[in-house]
Amino acid sequence: MEYETDRVIVVGAGVIGLCSAYSLLKAGRPVTVIDRDAETKTSCSYGNAGMVVPSHFIPLAAPGMISKGLKWLANPEGPFYIRPRLSPSLARWCKLFASHATAKHVDASCELIRDLNVESRRLFVDMAKEAGIELTEKGLLMLCNSDKGLDEEAEVAEMANRLGVGAEVCDPARLKELDSGIQMEVKGGVWFKNDCHMDPAAFVTGLRAKVKEMGAEFVEGVEVTGLSKRGGGVVKLDGVETPPGQHIVLACGAWTGEQMKSLGHRMPMQAGKGYSLTMKNPRELPKLCSILCEAKVAVTPMGERLRFGGTMEICGNDLSVNPRRVKGIIKSVSNYFPNYQESDFDGIEPWAGLRPCSPDGLPYIGRVTGYSNLTVASGHSMMGLSMGPVTGRLVAEILGSDSPCMDIRKLDPLRFD
Repeated sequence: MEYETDRVIVVGAGVIGLCSAYSLLKAGRPVTVIDRDAETKTSCSYGNAGMVVPSHFIPLAAPGMISKGLKWLANPEGPFYIRPRLSPSLARWCKLFASHATAKHVDASCELIRDLNVESRRLFVDMAKEAGIELTEKGLLMLCNSDKGLDEEAEVAEMANRLGVGAEVCDPARLKELDSGIQMEVKGGVWFKNDCHMDPAAFVTGLRAKVKEMGAEFVEGVEVTGLSKRGGGVVKLDGVETPPGQHIVLACGAWTGEQMKSLGHRMPMQAGKGYSLTMKNPRELPKLCSILCEAKVAVTPMGERLRFGGTMEICGNDLSVNPRRVKGIIKSVSNYFPNYQESDFDGIEPWAGLRPCSPDGLPYIGRVTGYSNLTVASGHSMMGLSMGPVTGRLVAEILGSDSPCMDIRKLDPLRFD
């Protein structure tokens, strides 16, 4: 196979890798995508909640997360769990997370996260059309079944409106006006008007086909085993035959940190396992996507199907299913949607995926200092789908002649090295 000198090798064929390939091809760069899981589709891009969320401008590392996390740890069916293990990298990640769970960090990060999600939402409109999938632009409901939960979400709504992210605090009657498709038993909620949703597997599959149509080459079923440094700061992929010197974009999700480690760099990353269950014939079908706030469960209509997703399980790169955590998702649903029963989930096979989580809740996007041909695009945590298009645009701008469309110095891949 012959390669042009300006060809870009994208490692990873999830939403971040494919969006990067798409934008690079749009910019006139030839692209090769390396995909180790072409058949299994285990990437978290396929089974997630499918939400595009300008509303999610608060980083995962935020005030209150430590105390909430400690309380959830005691509940085997709760939404958060850290598997105990002797791991220096996990200990360091937890220490960094705790140091960033502050109001100062939120204030310093929320505008950048907002800008990433807002620009990504704008780009999604055209990309969804090109991928041949439907983007539902009706907003997101944050549903609360406690007064405390509603008070907390009302504070977020106030902050959202200050940042220009449209939000409306709703009583139960208003929620019923917005979505009459499902019976709710809640104290109230918040409607984030600009959020939207889609079927993520359909988007990724459609985008993959589009990228192939645009001329991308795919190397499938092979695994990059590491990175090697050559003379002049040039990086070479181990385990894959590629000519030296071509630019490499690491977009391999939860495995990106290990790839950087092979070069001797510390880019803290933990895999946050999440589960989803997709109901083919739901007894009620909402029109809007929603988040069950206290339970931390996402609910998304996808055509005639309904997906429920949740949990953040820090357990290494382990895709095994913890039935107690799945049970927690199932049990929470009837607390918000009273017409649902646990038996409605009988026979549904749970899906599991690994989110790549940085300790400060910000993605890693940018060239890697000291290397002439290496860029990272990873660490998006629960917003990989939502930030996919803008990440792709940034990658293309970083590798091209254009300046990035926003200041991304805070996303430096080596900021913790």
